[in-house]
Amino acid sequence: MSASDATQRLFYALWPTAAERERTARAAAGLPIADGARLVPPQNYHLTIAFVGDVPAAQVERLRRVGGAQACARFALSFDAYEYWPKPEVVVAAARATPAGLDALWRELHDELARAGFVLEPKRLRPHVTLARRVAAAPSLPALPAFAWKAAALCLVRSQTEAAAAVYTVVDHWPLLDETPNA
Repeated sequence: MSASDATQRLFYALWPTAAERERTARAAAGLPIADGARLVPPQNYHLTIAFVGDVPAAQVERLRRVGGAQACARFALSFDAYEYWPKPEVVVAAARATPAGLDALWRELHDELARAGFVLEPKRLRPHVTLARRVAAAPSLPALPAFAWKAAALCLVRSQTEAAAAVYTVVDHWPLLDETPNA
């Protein structure tokens, strides 16, 4: 296989600042998880906006153009509840309220990716940050002390698995606007 035939596993995400990553790590540290479960490393915290999947290297530039075409305003979101999701066996910090800016970014990005020929799942937005994986049974979750992220940029991220752990690398990023664009 030549380098031009190689695929990359890619997704668009919001990436936290160091301070936001620290607040998220404090929320993860408060989880009562059983043996066998593992906390997500703080350097891997993110909020997925669109999971694209395995993409041939020749299509990465097309994804960069799609990312650069987004014109959404910055927004803040509050993660205010722990949730256990049994099918992927994860505990997440969820945002029960979806800011209008996040909803607009999600819709714009998904529409643009569909026009570019990419088929995406899921079909709805569930704002969350995964805190723990391999959680086989529902833990008794305490109340989550809410913490916020301020979304300032959209990122294109590559996911690689190395030694049974995911490594995420920001491939490109585009600043969100300081104000809502004119319609």
